[in-house]
Amino acid sequence: MVHRIAAPVLATVMLTSAWFAFAQQHTAIPPDLKFEVASLKPSPPDGGGRPGGIRPAAGGQRYEATNCPLKLMIQVAYRVKGEQIVGGPGWIDSQLFDMQGIAARPSNGDELHVMLMNLLVERCHLQFHKDKKEMAMYALTVDKGGPHMTPHEAANSRDTWIDQTLNNIVQMKLKATSTPMDYFAFRLSTLMDRPVVNLTNLPGDYDFNLEYTADLPPGLSENTKLNGEPIDTSGPNVFAAVKQQLGLNLKTQRGPVDIIVIDRIEKPVEN
Repeated sequence: MVHRIAAPVLATVMLTSAWFAFAQQHTAIPPDLKFEVASLKPSPPDGGGRPGGIRPAAGGQRYEATNCPLKLMIQVAYRVKGEQIVGGPGWIDSQLFDMQGIAARPSNGDELHVMLMNLLVERCHLQFHKDKKEMAMYALTVDKGGPHMTPHEAANSRDTWIDQTLNNIVQMKLKATSTPMDYFAFRLSTLMDRPVVNLTNLPGDYDFNLEYTADLPPGLSENTKLNGEPIDTSGPNVFAAVKQQLGLNLKTQRGPVDIIVIDRIEKPVEN
């Protein structure tokens, strides 16, 4: 079963492997990486008729969230699925918040994400520790024929990023630039029904394309017509595409998965 997640959420998850390791170990966040101006407050009771989501705005100077639970902000900031967050009061999943952070200058994705971490620590007094939990997951491994991905040239270094498009309801396309396998595993996790754990042991960053046919959304069938034509469900599923196009494998198994255990979190107080 393949889960889909709203594009505004996916637009936010661009943390590089170096910052992810930094975040997972929960060391002190660099104090200079903070929003110059930030607001975090409860959303209007009716949501104001706005769609929910969280993402950096164009220009690299602003991070915005509307009708967004704090749990989702934590997922985005620390690059985990919801089931990898343990503990905390129920309101972190049910109460919605609006957030706007403005940086002093245009910043890259890594810097904006650390500013988001800082905001959660300062305004919500977020404290957590890292642990592992045995759960169902997909193991990302290298196929016996070896990987079919292009190593990213250090001379052309840029932010880790994966462009994602979904055409005709089920045709998924991912275009990865300067992408480490930890980050790729996380992005796959957001599209699937369980965490994807990177067991490839592949170092460095890669450029690659991945195209596959996702599951039909609930309530639709192959007889459903789109613009007068049946939905095209041909093409490999994600498991076959990862193997054929990237030289990797996705295997269903149970195993230890990194989790975040919330020790403390408080509702933010407006300035």
